[in-house]
Amino acid sequence: MMRVVFAPDSFKGSVSAAAAARALAAGWRQVDPDVDAVLRPMADGGEGTAAAFLDAVPGARRIPVVVPAPAPGLRPVSTSWVLLPPDPAAPGGTAVVDLASTAGIELFGRDLDPWSASSFGFGVAIAAALDHGVSRLVLGIGSSASTDGGAGVLAALGARIDVGTADADSPGTRGAAGLGAIRAIDLTPVRAAPPGGVVVLTDVTHPLLGERGAAHVFGPQKGFAPQDLPAVDDALRRYAALFDLDPRAPGAGAAGGVGFALAAWGAELVPGAAAVADLIGVDAAAASAAWVVTGEGSFDAQSAAGKVPALIAARSASPVALVAGRITADADTSAFAATLSLSAIAGSAEEAMRRPEHWLAEAGRRLACAAVR
Repeated sequence: MMRVVFAPDSFKGSVSAAAAARALAAGWRQVDPDVDAVLRPMADGGEGTAAAFLDAVPGARRIPVVVPAPAPGLRPVSTSWVLLPPDPAAPGGTAVVDLASTAGIELFGRDLDPWSASSFGFGVAIAAALDHGVSRLVLGIGSSASTDGGAGVLAALGARIDVGTADADSPGTRGAAGLGAIRAIDLTPVRAAPPGGVVVLTDVTHPLLGERGAAHVFGPQKGFAPQDLPAVDDALRRYAALFDLDPRAPGAGAAGGVGFALAAWGAELVPGAAAVADLIGVDAAAASAAWVVTGEGSFDAQSAAGKVPALIAARSASPVALVAGRITADADTSAFAATLSLSAIAGSAEEAMRRPEHWLAEAGRRLACAAVR
């Protein structure tokens, strides 16, 4: 019986990593019904991180939670975090909480609100996991909508934020618009981190401030106009001065400064994809595999820098196949034994995105045909 490990990332805006892994495996089974298909959907800390753990870790379960809206005018968010089973390092279990599903940019649709967007809901979900009694936290902070320096997260965890008003989380003080009103931050009341620690998954190494910082690099994709960026960066600079922490540290600028705030809480920031692979046991699963199949929405010249497919190829001794929504002409695919573009198979990018699971299954079928000859 042939073992095949399916370890794709999500195809952003199209299909989750878990659904992509299932579709690829279903297509392979059309040719090889007896295949030992091992699903290890991947993530790098962004959209779909908690869902990837739910599908990849036996015994993981979803814990519902309702968190405040990420900005005024939006509804509270009914979401969840994922509880992983106890292990020697975390006898009370591990909570996986992702920012994307609690306060992420996908919750806004087309109407972004960069000045008011807050990370507070993410902090509320973290607090709910602490209430559950978990021994360890794994936090994904990709796909953020806010540039609040993580003030929202710290407020939700109990920080005393002096803004000259009674309510630190009122609409007038949330988000980037409220940073300038913050006079002081007292972290003494903040809830203790769990005994097994806090691991933050991020593929961002940017500092908090300056031309490579949170505002200038990531602000435009969150809706800030170019002329807004100096003011946001200046507000973050004054906010950072309230902490005994270096804003130049790698990852401080992740998620609009949430990386900075979590570091102030004592969290460890780590490369997202590598940590996910370790936590869900990709290496062990792939050790005896005949093939490993990975993928992502767009594989381009930047994909070799910490993205899931390149990581899987580098860590696997077995041949690795790449399936991507599109593969650009400048992409280096030399690490892969086989490559398939869904856009090429489907005839167009539009058709590939219209029926992604159908075309992923077709890609899985084609890979199996080549593998079992």
